[in-house]
Amino acid sequence: MRIDFHSHCFPDTLAPRAMVRLKQNCSADAAITPHTDGTAADTERLLRAAGIDRAVVCNIATNQKQEYNVNSFAISLTASDFFIPLGSLHPDSTAWESELDRLAAAGIKGIKLHPDYVGIPFTDERFDRLLSLLEERGFFVVVHAGLDPISPDFIHATPEMIATVHKRHKHLALVAAHMGGYRRAAEVLKHLCGTDVYLDTSLSVHREGEAPLLWRLLRDHDQNRLLFASDTPWSNPKKEIAFIENAGLPVATQEKIFCKNAKRLLGLT
Repeated sequence: MRIDFHSHCFPDTLAPRAMVRLKQNCSADAAITPHTDGTAADTERLLRAAGIDRAVVCNIATNQKQEYNVNSFAISLTASDFFIPLGSLHPDSTAWESELDRLAAAGIKGIKLHPDYVGIPFTDERFDRLLSLLEERGFFVVVHAGLDPISPDFIHATPEMIATVHKRHKHLALVAAHMGGYRRAAEVLKHLCGTDVYLDTSLSVHREGEAPLLWRLLRDHDQNRLLFASDTPWSNPKKEIAFIENAGLPVATQEKIFCKNAKRLLGLT
């Protein structure tokens, strides 16, 4: 079994506009190109064709007004036998409690945060208050980590920032996307390798020159805190799978990365 811990899709009516805008946002990184039309159906088609059995959908509320609708879409995806949706909260929202009540009632266990898209550093006190609530309520958190093309001159969640936040919230299950920091592998080795932070492996194939460091991370980090991920539609899931398979890891470790660790964090049987 393979579980992709990081994918994206959008409501059918919104997907065309969302993909146009996101392609514009990603235009500064030529390696990042879409492989689906952004709809749930096309996302499932691509991932199933790659041999993926379940996929976590990382929904993102980029402003306060979006929060309710983003979480409503996440809740709608719980009807799927393929997708496992995450909710999202904005650090300036006044509706955290009610949104978490809705998400918990729907069986959603995790929240996706994207500091670059909201323009707030991950170490900001607004995130600190939000993470304290999520820690108290037992939600896990997936955070974008490292460079994002939307903010090329300032990284809002560096590996060092994530390490700082982790020390403040030791009981929060924290997943740092993109192997702990997109295009920041050396910093991940310094600040996150060996900690209790989960690392998802998304966008590994786009990191020219960093492959040896990423494979070192796969060997040296806690094997129980590595999660296979693609970041579909922004990467080819078959190539992301091959990247893990070519890392020279024992079969038992690959099984943890592809499935067992995700099942434990998601509470799947």
